[in-house]
Amino acid sequence: FGHDEIYPEIYSVGKFRTATQNAAPPTTRPWSGWHTDITAALNPPTASILRGDVVPPYGGDTQWTNLVTAYENLSPTFRKMLETLRAVHRFEAKASSDGESVKEFETRVNRRLMVSEHPLVTVHPETSERVLYCSPTYIKSITGLTPRESQHIMELLWEHAIRPEFTVRFRWEQGDVAFWDNRATAHLAPSDIYQTDFDRQFYRVTLLGEVPRAVDGSPSRAIEGEPIEAVSS
Repeated sequence: FGHDEIYPEIYSVGKFRTATQNAAPPTTRPWSGWHTDITAALNPPTASILRGDVVPPYGGDTQWTNLVTAYENLSPTFRKMLETLRAVHRFEAKASSDGESVKEFETRVNRRLMVSEHPLVTVHPETSERVLYCSPTYIKSITGLTPRESQHIMELLWEHAIRPEFTVRFRWEQGDVAFWDNRATAHLAPSDIYQTDFDRQFYRVTLLGEVPRAVDGSPSRAIEGEPIEAVSS
């Protein structure tokens, strides 16, 4: 994993045959791992392009879900309520296993902390479609609700958003390129690659995004951290 030294706008997404993801048992919640890229930022990416360079013979499929379709399949009454709500999205560095001190970890978290408040329903800037903006990995709470209310609604939305009829599963072949709209989808990176003995090497380019807007036109707001900036060589 990491940016290419010559072309820093290209990000390497690799797994060597001996790599393991972690020692913890897998989570069983159906929405675990699903996400829309970097929604903790004020201006999440517009889109991502991913190319498969070294593709294992099996495993490693990527899934996407259509968050416009997910929104459209909610009841009109529930949609109207969601259009008035906002959610807090948060990203922070994870604890390292290499023995770093608490102070070192806190410094790293504060340096990379991103927290933003986005509408739960956004309007796509090009198609004007309404999007259920509910990334499971990054949403931590719904503004103005009690923790219990917030958690129940978030789990209902996450479970709804990944219903099989809204999703597609892509089986990679060498040289394949996937290009997806980050403003209207969520995706699930494969975890089964860590149970195989094959290398996997992909390369990704992410396109700079703009600030999402609610149905009433109001923009998202940053709580912590700076907007994403373009990487240039």
